[in-house]
Amino acid sequence: MSAESAAKSGIQWSIEADGHRAVLVEVGGTLRSYSVNGVEILDGFGTDEISPGSAGQILAPWPNRIRDGQYEFEGQAYQLALTEPPRRTAIHGLVNWSRWRLAERTAASVTLEYELPGQVGYPWSLLFRTRWSVSADGLRCDQEVVNTSDANAPFGYSVHPYLRLPGVSVDDTVLHVPARSRIQADARLLPIGATKIAGTEFDFTESRRIGSLVMDASFGDIDFDADGITAVTLSDPGSDARIVVWADEKFRYWQVFTADTLHGERFRRSVAVEPMTCPPDAFRSGRDLTVLAPGSTWAASWGIRF
Repeated sequence: MSAESAAKSGIQWSIEADGHRAVLVEVGGTLRSYSVNGVEILDGFGTDEISPGSAGQILAPWPNRIRDGQYEFEGQAYQLALTEPPRRTAIHGLVNWSRWRLAERTAASVTLEYELPGQVGYPWSLLFRTRWSVSADGLRCDQEVVNTSDANAPFGYSVHPYLRLPGVSVDDTVLHVPARSRIQADARLLPIGATKIAGTEFDFTESRRIGSLVMDASFGDIDFDADGITAVTLSDPGSDARIVVWADEKFRYWQVFTADTLHGERFRRSVAVEPMTCPPDAFRSGRDLTVLAPGSTWAASWGIRF
C-alpha cells in the first residue's frame, strides 16, 4: 500500500490552474485544501488527519440533522442510525466517511464517484458524481446524483467548507448573508420555527463584523441575483480581500457556523459557510425536500472565489 492511500483520508488528488490549487481526498470525496497563489483560505486538515467538524465534506442524502433519526416518506416509516448520540439525531447523511473512486482527472479538474447502496433507514441506491475544478474564476463543484433504485427517494444536499481570511479573526471578519429569515432551533439544534431577522443580531443583509456573536444558524428566504446565484461573503475590514461562497438556484438555505464547539486550536478559528438545498430535519417536515424519481438525475453547482 502506498503512503498516499495509507493516509487516514485516503488517496489524495491535487488539481491546479492559474495560481489556484485544491486537494480532494478519497474518504468522503472531501475537499481537504484550497489555496490561491499560495494563500490557504480553506481551514482544512492534514493528509493523516480525520476530517474535524465535517471539514470539507459532502453532506447527503440529507444535510444537518434528523430528529431521533425517524421520518416517514410516502406512507412508510424509517429509522436511521443515531450518528450524533448526545442529541439523538442522524447527522450529515451517509456519504461523508465512504471511499470515493476516481472517474476522470485533468491537471485542473478531478471527478469522483460514489455508489450509495440502499440500507436500513434509507433503502434507496444513489450514484454520486462530483466534478471539482479550479481556474482563474476560483474553485467550482458540479454535483450530479442519479437515483439508481426503483422507487422515489427523498434527498437533500450540502457541503461543509470552513473558511478564513489570512490574519483576520472570526470576530473581525465582515460577513454578508443575503437572507431575510432564520430557523429557530432548540437545544438539540433542531428546528422549532422561523423568524424574520431584520434588525436582529443575525441580520447580515448589510455587511458587518461578526463580533462576539456565536452562530450555528440556518438562514432562509435567501436572495438570488439575475443569474440565479446566491452568495455569502467573508471580508477583511482592513483590505479588499474577501472570500465569496456562491451557489445556484437549487440551494435555498445557508448555514453559517462560527466553530465555537470545536476544540483546541480549531475553536472559533474559521467560519463554516454551507449552502443547503433544504433546512434541517427536512425528511420529517418535507420542507424543500427533493424527491428523486427512479432513474432521474439531479444536478447543482456551487463554488468559492477569493
